[in-house]
Amino acid sequence: MVNLYKNKFYAVFGNPINHSKSPDIHNFFYKLYSLDYKYIKICASKNFFLKDILSFFNKGGKGANITLPFKEKIFSLCNEITKRAQISGSINTLKKFDNGNILGDNTDGIGFLSDLLFHNIVKKKFNLLIIGAGGAAKGVIYPLLQFGCNIFLTNRTFERAKILSNKFKNFGNIESITLRNLSNMRFNLIINATSSGISNEVPLIPCNIINKKTICYDMFYGDKNTVFMNFCKSYGAKKIYSGIGMLIHQAAHSFFLWNNIFPDIKKTVNFLSKK
Repeated sequence: MVNLYKNKFYAVFGNPINHSKSPDIHNFFYKLYSLDYKYIKICASKNFFLKDILSFFNKGGKGANITLPFKEKIFSLCNEITKRAQISGSINTLKKFDNGNILGDNTDGIGFLSDLLFHNIVKKKFNLLIIGAGGAAKGVIYPLLQFGCNIFLTNRTFERAKILSNKFKNFGNIESITLRNLSNMRFNLIINATSSGISNEVPLIPCNIINKKTICYDMFYGDKNTVFMNFCKSYGAKKIYSGIGMLIHQAAHSFFLWNNIFPDIKKTVNFLSKK
């Protein structure tokens, strides 16, 4: 098939996708390192997304990021899959090699841990509460356990938390806990891995587990503080963070996979803060 892309092209696939900041981040990386590449966003069909992604690669695309709702559905596209993608059960990064093979990777987890380390808000043996047992939680648990954190997993439907914690129990200290049993617990870091921010709702956690020493992180992000961040702040939390840092870091790890260059995070943060 004829290569329709004169330069190296990369893309993010999702549905919806208009909100994505990934093109801003990656095109800034390319400008920063004077690379004549381009990164675009593509709204893939929910029924024919595999065909859309393959078409992109057949036309000369070199790499892609995958976001909701396709992360857990593209394993069949890949000739090779990294260990961290296999363990997490989801893929957010694809790389096409010169021989035509496609590698599937997951940079969400390492991107999340990198952002925590960037802000110096995680240490070994920290007690972490993760709220939610969906794809977002699944993608970050393995690197956090490998780092040495103790994870407590809760979810509105407890059975889902139990199933997910059992999946990762061989990789470190993780246990599931019901929402009603959280009141007597204390955590160094509370992570919202639910999609509650989309509907401007707050997860049903007891407010007494939050105090001025509690670090709170919402994996959801927007142009201002999320509802969860404001909720935590109202109960005394001084250190609150959104998922924009995770987005930057997972993008950086994808960029490294494609170009063997790890981009400057501080310059990227400054760039995004001015947009």
